[in-house]
Amino acid sequence: MPDGSLGRVTRRDAGPPATGPGERDVLLGFLDYLRKSVAAKAEGVPEDEVRAPGVPSGTNLLGLVKHLTAVERHYLLGHEVPDWKATFRAGADETAAEVLAAYREAGAEANTVVAAWDDLAVPGPRPGRRGAPSRRWTLVHLIEETARHAGHADILREQLDGRTGR
Repeated sequence: MPDGSLGRVTRRDAGPPATGPGERDVLLGFLDYLRKSVAAKAEGVPEDEVRAPGVPSGTNLLGLVKHLTAVERHYLLGHEVPDWKATFRAGADETAAEVLAAYREAGAEANTVVAAWDDLAVPGPRPGRRGAPSRRWTLVHLIEETARHAGHADILREQLDGRTGR
């Protein structure tokens, strides 16, 4: 279907998985789908544009990917995050390709950890103020967090070059 303002065709994807052999697999399928969506929004964007703030808060595509990498590492791999606000900024010495590779690596490592989970009701790896929430909660929280930022990435990418869709 042509994009009315730019005359380009917007590709529609198949969407996340509808079924799977188990709950864990379905949740990971949704998370993987969202991870790919976020990465696709930052791929192929010139370095200066992928870092360009699209809103007054300074949010940019590369910062979203960097932040989601920290989220994955924190909630599933046990990394400490001393300054969450700082996770929204890629360093000047980091290329977009490096940040995207780190995001994919964190996701793959997290999937390996989650693949070993056979009970989603037991406490997850990150304790909260009232103890560790369940593994199920952890996965759903990561889906929610990634989906929220995928929406932000959609808007930022459209502002940059008009690209819409996944």
